[in-house]
Amino acid sequence: MSLLNRTPAVLVLADGTAHHGHAYGQTGTTLGEAVFTTGMTGYQETLTDPSYARQIIVQTFPHIGNTGVNTEDAESRAVFAAGYVVRDAARRVSNWRAERSLDEELEAQGVVGIQGVDTRAITRHLRSAGSMKAGIFSGEAAQRPLADLVAEVAAQPSMAGARLAEEVTAAEPYVVEPADHGWTGEPLHTVVALDLGLKAATPLHLAARGIRLHVLPATATFEDITALDPDGVFLSNGPGDPATADDQVALTRRVLDAGLPFFGICFGHQVFGRALGFETYKLPFGHRGPNQPVMDKATGRVEITSQNHGFAVDAPLGDPITAPQSQYGRVEVSHWSLNDQVVEGLRLLDRPAFSVQFHPESAAGPHDSVPLFDRFIALMSGTASSTTSQPAEGA
Repeated sequence: MSLLNRTPAVLVLADGTAHHGHAYGQTGTTLGEAVFTTGMTGYQETLTDPSYARQIIVQTFPHIGNTGVNTEDAESRAVFAAGYVVRDAARRVSNWRAERSLDEELEAQGVVGIQGVDTRAITRHLRSAGSMKAGIFSGEAAQRPLADLVAEVAAQPSMAGARLAEEVTAAEPYVVEPADHGWTGEPLHTVVALDLGLKAATPLHLAARGIRLHVLPATATFEDITALDPDGVFLSNGPGDPATADDQVALTRRVLDAGLPFFGICFGHQVFGRALGFETYKLPFGHRGPNQPVMDKATGRVEITSQNHGFAVDAPLGDPITAPQSQYGRVEVSHWSLNDQVVEGLRLLDRPAFSVQFHPESAAGPHDSVPLFDRFIALMSGTASSTTSQPAEGA
């Protein structure tokens, strides 16, 4: 492999901060919200997570790209991230599973990136000032006056108020059969998953546990769900501001009104929180990376979780309360962040419904939270409450 691209590039933040480096991936211009992720591994899963739509990812780990890219580890049909920022891009790929380099993959997918910048300094700045509008400019675009670049960055839409789930969702419904993923008996349950930005690993976890999964686009209606006669409903992760998800909130309320077992993760958790009557808010710099510590109230265990969210649910920690939408009964915060006390899970005590803010499919990340899929299955089977924790097979 030849030496890396030496084309000049610059990362520009909305506050006028500029970081100069060299082009990585596609040469050109991209705009998005600058966010940082703390993962040491799993850059391919990070890039193909639809929850990063319209965001420029800053990798805090300095050396990126050494294991290359392969088809198997992609978490969606494309890279949805707006841009990519790394310090030391690998000059060579060294992994037996690699099919191409990360640089080649970014260029093929039209992702504008920058390498050779001080990502530690960028991260410290974002931790202090918060995630903000940004742009990567390379080639001729990098030669423009800084004032012009800052103005272009500042003029882009904000992530607050962004409605993005409909942009990343599946175009058509599809089915994931348990028999295709190692399950030898009859399906245990039928689940409808609303794809708000679903990662590929999630259906595989459910299918391997005997669940037939009908994946529906983000625009699906309650009638679309009930036509499939499901035993439970799942709301996936996804990008954007949950305050824009009025359609999905209304849908979730109808699911709860029908008494269907419900499990939501990440964006689905935020939608669930809104359906219960809680507000959501934007975090200063979010939680992103597979090393986020969370307390599970039901088990008293600390779990290391994989997270990717810039918004959170505003609900009180401590004893259960009556949900603001009182028809749903009592609700409690089931999980919370040990870094900043952000709500990481909700559980209804009078209905079969719960949610978590993190990603139990663990792609990439630790496997501490995989048993949540078993918890959902137990809820549908009527053999346990949503507090039950069971060890997952192979966990």
